[in-house]
Amino acid sequence: MMAPGLIFFLIWHYVPIWEAKMAFEQVRIIPPNIWVGLKNFQMLFSSPVFYQVVLNTLIISGMKLLFVFPVPIVVALLLNEVRSSGARKWIQSAIYLPHFLSWVVIAGVFIALLSPSDGVVGQITQALGFPPVNYMTNTGSIRWILVLSENWRSAGWDSLLYLAAIIAIDPALYDAADIDGANRWQKIRYITLPGITPTIATLFILNMGMFLRADLNQVINFQNDVNSSTIDIIDTYVYRIGLNTGEYSLATAAGLFKAVLGMGLVLISHFVSKRLTGRGLW
Repeated sequence: MMAPGLIFFLIWHYVPIWEAKMAFEQVRIIPPNIWVGLKNFQMLFSSPVFYQVVLNTLIISGMKLLFVFPVPIVVALLLNEVRSSGARKWIQSAIYLPHFLSWVVIAGVFIALLSPSDGVVGQITQALGFPPVNYMTNTGSIRWILVLSENWRSAGWDSLLYLAAIIAIDPALYDAADIDGANRWQKIRYITLPGITPTIATLFILNMGMFLRADLNQVINFQNDVNSSTIDIIDTYVYRIGLNTGEYSLATAAGLFKAVLGMGLVLISHFVSKRLTGRGLW
């Protein structure tokens, strides 16, 4: 049963590692490629465009870490407090559904909702006497739209891991807390949160490994000519120079830079988590 998953990871995650050597070569249509050492990285770091996309990636990823990562934890804690099984099933169905929508559909929904002329948000703001704003082209709001759409799509689904961790907590601890007269907040603070801390620490470290990813599929569907300077990230840069202009060596160098930096963030997060909580990846 694990064979399809293993084959998928082998083809898409391990085989391409061998081709990372293109970052140190000049790719030619007719082999062999020419070894150029660090020339591609020198070209990369001398480009002001690359520094801008790195900055955009750090800002967007930082916003998601602060305003997206904690939301599933809160959702799981709130769902755990819903006593009616019927109500919980309805709520879970509603918040899990967006996960199965593609970013193309989600981008279309947000574009329709935020349209300054006939969108729901635009009509409400005009009814309140405010001038219409095109949020999708507003460089001050587009990053927050990415955060909001990410939460809407993933908060419910990502809460499943935390709910599983909560279910694994010994019920006797809650019974003892009831006997001692603890209220709901005290049980959350002293039993539930400490019980899911290992899960939080592990997922935080894994998220740091994807810190520079910033979700290509999301950004490329929300990107347009006006806001591209604000949400142009490393992955869209790699996509553009690799597929559109055919600079495969430069694109590979940018991808390798992101991968090495991501590995460094995982190791740093592991040791910090180990020092603060006593828990890490190993």
